[in-house]
Amino acid sequence: MPDPALALNQMGPSYTLWGSELSPFYLKVEACLRASGVAIDHQPQNGGYLRSLAYQVRVQALTAGIKKITWPNMTALDELPLVPFMFDKDNRGFYDSTAFAHWLDQHHGSQLTQHNDPAIDMVSALIDEYADEFGLYMVHHMRWKFSAGNNNAGQRLAEEFKGLMGPLSKILTISFPKRQVRRLPYLFSVAPEGYHQDGLHQSLQPPHRIGFPETHSLLETALAKLLKALETIFSRRPYLFGNKFTLADASLYGQLGMNLTDSAAAIYMKNTAPNTFNWLSKIRKGEFSEHAESKLDASLALHDDLKPLLMEIQRSFIPLMQQNESAYESCLKKGETVFNEKAFNQGRALYKGSIDGKPFKTAVKSFQVTVWRKLKRQWNALESSDKTQLHAFNVRFEP
Repeated sequence: MPDPALALNQMGPSYTLWGSELSPFYLKVEACLRASGVAIDHQPQNGGYLRSLAYQVRVQALTAGIKKITWPNMTALDELPLVPFMFDKDNRGFYDSTAFAHWLDQHHGSQLTQHNDPAIDMVSALIDEYADEFGLYMVHHMRWKFSAGNNNAGQRLAEEFKGLMGPLSKILTISFPKRQVRRLPYLFSVAPEGYHQDGLHQSLQPPHRIGFPETHSLLETALAKLLKALETIFSRRPYLFGNKFTLADASLYGQLGMNLTDSAAAIYMKNTAPNTFNWLSKIRKGEFSEHAESKLDASLALHDDLKPLLMEIQRSFIPLMQQNESAYESCLKKGETVFNEKAFNQGRALYKGSIDGKPFKTAVKSFQVTVWRKLKRQWNALESSDKTQLHAFNVRFEP
C-alpha cells in the first residue's frame, strides 16, 4: 500500500514537523523553519487519520531503530526524544533541533548557525545549549509548578492528537499532566519537603524526593536573572545579535515561548519582562520582518548588553555541564552503564552538585556530556584573540 504521507509530501510543504506545540523543541524547530521561509506541514495537528498514522509509523520506525536517522549521526551517549521529529519529501528523518538548524543552513542557506565570525558562532552555540539544557528545567518548572493551578496542557495535547487517536485522545487530558509532574525531579525541579499547593489534586502536586535538596528557589532565581538579562537586549534590538534571527534566538524562544500558553507563567513574564514577552509573542506569530530585511545587511555584533546573559550562563549552565561530565566519568570507572531518566528512576548514576552555592542532586545525563564536549571543542578551536575577546564578555571555559 502506498504511504499516504509520502504521496502528499511530493506536492506539499518541504518538511513535516511531528510533535506538539507543548514541546519547546518543537517551537524552536518551527521558528527556524519559519524564519528560513521553508514551508511546514504540522503533524498530527493538520492531518487526517491516515496521514497522521503514516507519520506515527515513521516515528516508531526511527525510535525502534528499524529506520535510520538521516541527521544527525547518533552516538552511544545520545538519546532520542519523544518529540519532535522532522521528515522531508524524500522520507528522510531528523530528530535534533540544533542539528536540524545546521541542516537548514547547509541545504537552504538559512544562516542560522554560521555568521562569518567565530566569536559570534561560539556565543550563539553557547546560548543555544544553555537554553536547551538548562532553560528546559526552568520552563517545565514554570508550567507544572508556577502555573499548576491553571495550565491546560493536557487538554491542548488531546486536541492536537485527536485526528490520530480519536476519542481516546481524551485520555491525554489526565494522563499527560500526571506524567509530566512525576518527571519534575528528573527535570531538576524538586519541591521542599512537605510542599503543598491548595486546591491542587494530589497527583499534580509538585513532588519532593527524599534525600534531594529542593531546587524550586534555584530555578526561579535563574529564571528571574535570565529575564532581567534579556529585557535590556530586546528593548534595543529585534534579536540577540542585531537584525538577524539566529539559532540562539530560536532556542530561547522555544523554551520561554512554551510558557506563553501557561496563564500564570505568561502573566509573570509579561509583568517582569514586557520587552521579552513582546519579542516572544512576535516570533510566535511568525513575524520575522527584520530577519527578512537583514539578508541585505546581515551584520551581527557582540555588544555589551549581552554581558549579563553570558554572566548568567557562566554562573549556572557551565558549572552544571562541568559537574555532569565529571560525574559521568566517575560512573564509567565504577562500571555504570545506565544514565538519563532510566537511571534516575532506578536510583542509579546519581550525583550531588551545586550552582552558585545552591545544592542539587540529579542523575548523570549522557546526552549533556555530548553537548558539553562539543562546546569545548568549539572553544578550543578558537584563535587566542577570539578567546580574549570572549573573556571580556564573561565567556570562559578554562578553570
